[in-house]
Amino acid sequence: MDSHHHPCYKMQECFNAIRNKISDCNSLQDRHGSRYLINGKVVIEHSPGLSGPGKSATVQVYSSTVIDPNTRKGKLSGKACLKKGKSSKKDSTKTTVYKIKLHVEPGFGNPGAFLIENNHKHRFFLQSATLVTPENKVIHFDCRSWVYPIKDTNASRLFFSNTCYLPSKTPAYLVELRKEELESLRGDGTGERKEWDRIYDYDVYDDLGNPEKGPDHVRPVLGGSRSLPYPRRGRTGRPATKNGTINLDTYVPPDERCSPKKLSEFIANAIQATAHFLLSEAKSSRDSSSFESFGDIRDLYSNNRRQAMRGTSVTEKVKKFVPAQLFKDVTHVIEEVDIKFPLPQIIRANQFAWKLDEEFGRQMLAGTNPTRIHCLREFPPRGTLTESYIEQSDIEHNLDGLSFEQAMKQWRIYVLDHHDYLLPFLRKMYSEGVCPCASRTLLFLRNDATLKPLAIELSYPSSSNNVDGMKTMVFLPEKEDIPQALWQLAKAHVAANDSAYHQLISHWLHTHAVVEPFIIATRRQLSVMHPIHRLLDPHFKDTMHINALARTVLINAGGILEKTLFTGKFSMELSSELYKQWRFDEQALPSDLIKRCMALEESENPRGAHMLFQDYPYGLDGLDIWLAIQTWVGDFCDIFYEDDASVKSDTEIQAWWSEIRNVGHGDKRKEKWWCQMTTKADLKRTLTTLVWIASALHASVNFGQYSYAGYPPNRPSRCRKFVPEEGTMEFAEFLKDPDKYFLNMLPERFEASLGIALMEVLSRHTSEEVYLGQRATSEWIDNEQVKQRFEKFNKSLRKMEKQIMERNGDPELMNRRGPAKVPYKLLYPDATRVETPAGITAKGIPNSISI
Repeated sequence: MDSHHHPCYKMQECFNAIRNKISDCNSLQDRHGSRYLINGKVVIEHSPGLSGPGKSATVQVYSSTVIDPNTRKGKLSGKACLKKGKSSKKDSTKTTVYKIKLHVEPGFGNPGAFLIENNHKHRFFLQSATLVTPENKVIHFDCRSWVYPIKDTNASRLFFSNTCYLPSKTPAYLVELRKEELESLRGDGTGERKEWDRIYDYDVYDDLGNPEKGPDHVRPVLGGSRSLPYPRRGRTGRPATKNGTINLDTYVPPDERCSPKKLSEFIANAIQATAHFLLSEAKSSRDSSSFESFGDIRDLYSNNRRQAMRGTSVTEKVKKFVPAQLFKDVTHVIEEVDIKFPLPQIIRANQFAWKLDEEFGRQMLAGTNPTRIHCLREFPPRGTLTESYIEQSDIEHNLDGLSFEQAMKQWRIYVLDHHDYLLPFLRKMYSEGVCPCASRTLLFLRNDATLKPLAIELSYPSSSNNVDGMKTMVFLPEKEDIPQALWQLAKAHVAANDSAYHQLISHWLHTHAVVEPFIIATRRQLSVMHPIHRLLDPHFKDTMHINALARTVLINAGGILEKTLFTGKFSMELSSELYKQWRFDEQALPSDLIKRCMALEESENPRGAHMLFQDYPYGLDGLDIWLAIQTWVGDFCDIFYEDDASVKSDTEIQAWWSEIRNVGHGDKRKEKWWCQMTTKADLKRTLTTLVWIASALHASVNFGQYSYAGYPPNRPSRCRKFVPEEGTMEFAEFLKDPDKYFLNMLPERFEASLGIALMEVLSRHTSEEVYLGQRATSEWIDNEQVKQRFEKFNKSLRKMEKQIMERNGDPELMNRRGPAKVPYKLLYPDATRVETPAGITAKGIPNSISI
């Protein structure tokens, strides 16, 4: 038989024809797209020293039209392996792009979610994914999340597309996935968290003390009681006590952790600052522990100070409480780099401008803590415990020609009040070896809008055996040498009060601590598909991780704040006491300004308030930023919510708001000022306030710290001496050399240098910061209407940048620069920069509390 007619040959010929036909179809599908094929790419970041996931990672997508009757979810496609990725490297980050092809059944529809399974031995960072349907529809997945090996997690990772849905409008195939994802994020409230756990839960601040080191390191639990209320933090599940070493690996959910690049940059900044601090401490170990002259302080900022530190007593002390690798990095930096603190802005143009009364008053309006001063509405000033000893006769001669009645009627007298809240703590602080005072400072608003100090009242513990005994002294501004020097000492005590209040309340409590419960509630109750989750997500970046690091090295027993602030071991207890006064509704800038009588309520004004005087840089710039945020948030909400009923019926928003009030800020659950969250106005006001706190408010109280507090005489954090009384040995010491007495009042060299190092670290922007009006990617949401409104927001911020620069250049606005020539840029958005350089720039509003 002819071989060409053999049955086997015919079968082979038929098989080849079928194979060729399939090949031709596949080729056609690849070129033109097909309803059987979904193309895409997956972008992954990983450390250069580690290989990518390669074939050890697979992807599947969920159908939007075919529902699996067993799971009530969209039907899953087959798996596609990540292979033959194309890698690139930038700085220390290696990025690999993998192309994928998913073969699906006819009628599969658009994928709205996908699963990725990591069978590799290392975690990797999934940056994004993009899928193209047979109809050429592009679907984006802005992931930016760690994917851990399935051997650890026992589950694949689920990601939703960038399309947002209110709960009631969720497509059927996503309803069960949405529910399951939120349930998995809540956990069951038990067990110690592992690195790969994506679980959000609440806890009290029971991890600040370290009883194992002795009774001096015992600290009370903050939160969960009427006597010591506090916002909740993220639960770690670890024991409440610690072993005394610095732990940089405290658990936070993986998606809340700083990127490896940012964390390494942050640690590098800390190492550099530590190097500065160690050099100063080495000098103090050889010389006096006090500064001998202002020139001695100035030497901290000198150039060309290369000095080897390995093997000194200082480094041996540091080695005991710093992790080995970090200690190695510290000593390496010290040996390789010229050690110097950068020169703070406050002494660049005029090294003695800080001593002027005008600059002292200006910093209350444009410095690092511009949120405490308020207009005095009744005289004498009084608090919850005491009435002031300052008398009308002390100030009425110093009102620039106005009578006392005229000055009060015109709202021209202001007060910086750090008095009654400190009184219950002063005796305890005094026993710890510092000289604490409580203060009231009165100031007069001049015709040029500068503030002229009128009087300072200091109350301090009596040296008598009466434990409740307090003495009070009133100081007035003087021009003669000795009275002027006493006045300067009184101002130093006021600055120490303001420094502690700034760090513990304005900075830590009112931004870092109060926002954390909002983050936890958002992750637990708002699906990533929820539009409000998408709106808020950039404003929560890195905050929980930064807060966890703060609990480890900053606010803990024996931490940096206890070592540098006059409040010492009572710092966080004091913070808890002032949390009793906190109201979320008053954190809205217009409400805050109106409460402090710095502005008048004006309902027809879009800002909601009218400034009493224009040369209040924080207030004026802040209201512009507030209006921009308010407009953007309002535009965003209007796209997704039709009316009040749509807010009231939003089950996730209602659960979110209930959890914030009853759990996250549960110690204030009975307060009447919480809104009911039943209207669009409620939602818009809440979101605007939250975005304001996380972005502009934090920027205004954080990034100017080195400019002002980087020079200890301007803002000492504690005082080692009281203002001396006539007839005492201290007064005789003061008369002998007033400058020397002032320097001896300042913190010792060790404490001062540690404080400067902290200010340097906190004031630095990192290179990967994302600023207000910006997003990490242009594809952050698949909604063109939202993107248009966001571009409008960005343009409004860019317009404000020009306004701020014009204001800073206006010679009639004297508080914008002051005698020290420090321009007010703390609320300068810097939204025009694509890449903002790292460093101490004193400008730029990051989206989140990320330092």
